[in-house]
Amino acid sequence: MSDTIGTMFGFLGGTIVSVETGYRVLQHPNPHRVYQRLCEAKWFLALRWCEQFSSPAGILNHEGELCFYNEASLKVGSETFLPAKHRKAIFAHCLSLEIGKASTYVIPSHHRAACIFEVFSIDIDPRFGRVAVVRRL
Repeated sequence: MSDTIGTMFGFLGGTIVSVETGYRVLQHPNPHRVYQRLCEAKWFLALRWCEQFSSPAGILNHEGELCFYNEASLKVGSETFLPAKHRKAIFAHCLSLEIGKASTYVIPSHHRAACIFEVFSIDIDPRFGRVAVVRRL
C-alpha cells in the first residue's frame, strides 16, 4: 500500500495531509498514525491546540458543555475557567462568526477584572455542527 499524498491543509496551527489510507497529522507524535476520518484528525488538532496553552482553554459544544479542557482549566476548575451561566452566550457568539474565524468575548465583573476569552468558531465534524474553541486571555 502506498501513502501517496493528496490534499494538504492547515487546521488550528497544524497540518492535515490526505493519504491513500486516510489522513495524517504532521504534528502527531507517531508519524505513522493514520486517521480513517477527517474529523478524527481535526479533533486531534483541536485537543492539541487547547493543550499548548498554560492558560485555561477548552472546547465548548452546542449544548453549552465543555467537552474538553486543558490541564490549566482542570487546575482552576471548569466553573472558574468558564462559568456555566455564560457558556450558551459564548457559543451563540461563536455562531455569529464565520467558520475558522476568531474573536474576543468579554465577561464583565463588578468584583474583579473582566474575563476576556479568545473564541474560535470551527467545524470538526459536520454531523455535529460547530464547536467553539475557547481560551482565557
